Amino acid sequence: MKHAGPQTLERLATVLRRLRALPDLQERCPGVFYRRSKAFMHFHDDPSGFYADVRLTEGDDFKRFKVDTDHQGSVLIALIEQALKS
Repeated sequence: MKHAGPQTLERLATVLRRLRALPDLQERCPGVFYRRSKAFMHFHDDPSGFYADVRLTEGDDFKRFKVDTDHQGSVLIALIEQALKS
């Protein structure tokens, strides 16, 4: 599964805009976010849809979330906001 390209990131613009507004995350390159000095999340483009790989807790492996719909994106953002508070 390849990392998301420009067209995919354009389609995920709403999710990206919300992620960019979170103060604890740094976008080091388009669609790739870090928390402190550690990779936190990135996006993938797959024939079955768009996915985000996220490390919700430190020391965790990446967990994959489908982000094809606005609702899926909102659920993901809520999980990330909760993870950043802890």
